[in-house]
Amino acid sequence: METAEKKLKERIKELTCLYEVTSIIVNCDYDRPEISLDAIGHCLKKAWQFEDDTNVVMKIGDYTFTEIVSPGERISIRAGIRVFNKEEGFIEVGYPAEKYTLSDFLDEEKRLLDNVGLEVGNLLERKRIRESELAIKRQMERADRLSILGEITAGIAHELNTPLTNILGFAELLEGRMTGREETDDLHKIRESAIFCREVVKKLMFFTCEVPQMMKPVALKPIVENVLQLLKPTFQNRQLTHHINFSDEKTELKADEIQITQVLFNLIMNAVYYSPEHGSIDIDVNEGEDAITIEIADQGKGIPENVGDRIFEPFFTTKPTGEGSGLGLSVVHGIISGHGGHIFHRPRKEGGTVFVINFPKKPTE
Repeated sequence: METAEKKLKERIKELTCLYEVTSIIVNCDYDRPEISLDAIGHCLKKAWQFEDDTNVVMKIGDYTFTEIVSPGERISIRAGIRVFNKEEGFIEVGYPAEKYTLSDFLDEEKRLLDNVGLEVGNLLERKRIRESELAIKRQMERADRLSILGEITAGIAHELNTPLTNILGFAELLEGRMTGREETDDLHKIRESAIFCREVVKKLMFFTCEVPQMMKPVALKPIVENVLQLLKPTFQNRQLTHHINFSDEKTELKADEIQITQVLFNLIMNAVYYSPEHGSIDIDVNEGEDAITIEIADQGKGIPENVGDRIFEPFFTTKPTGEGSGLGLSVVHGIISGHGGHIFHRPRKEGGTVFVINFPKKPTE
């Protein structure tokens, strides 16, 4: 009778634990899953026969939960935590080796631990599915915004081209007729302003991919070196260094050479702007089987999370007023999209930002 009562009590403890674990998972805050995992760890301890001597360890990636009641050697049972059929961690429950043996673990306890491991794996799967859905939603929203902005900027560019050409042409005609120094200077300012506006229009056209492309196989190494040569005085003024790494120095990309040069120039110039003095800019070009990846990393302060999704929008800039038009990265995005590529950014481990460009490899026509 005593044995039956004991088994019944243990069974109740196990079922209570499983119910509590399920409740914790249902109410999980997916932004802070470690709180739920900690609660599951504490809950597990109460389900074992010898609760006061029970040690619980849970490890998943960088997350670790430990509740060790006594140091020293332990005998334990373990359940793996699988996420999308890949083992990414474990839960381990044990007793002090000097007091217990493996025979002290009940078969029901082993099954309970396996079930909890399965539930934790399901929790992490749901978390990742949710993160994936949110990321896709943000990408779709951003793509919609960029599409609308692209249509607007294309219209603006077409509308501005004709009047700007007229302003520039007539200013040049008048400049040739004027003899007074003051009038000539004023006309020169008008002409320079018109040229500046025309460059802005050209950038808008790049953003909307309206500029015809001259696609041909181009070697990336000379383009990177030419851009760095152009920016050499800027690097020297800021006392910056750069490191270039090519997985294959003969890497070629089917692209418009002028546009790819503009992409690299804008991204490296951006890295220079945000890097501190005596900093370093790293440029890595890796050729894989299906794609060519270019990474440009700086040592700046990084991109704030609240603006990370907006940096490729036209006219959005984090630079002070007068120091940026907000078109550089939108032009880069437009050119890369026009080449069938993809660009994104991520934080650099040592501090700063890494811009990553992926170009699909295409057969030469």
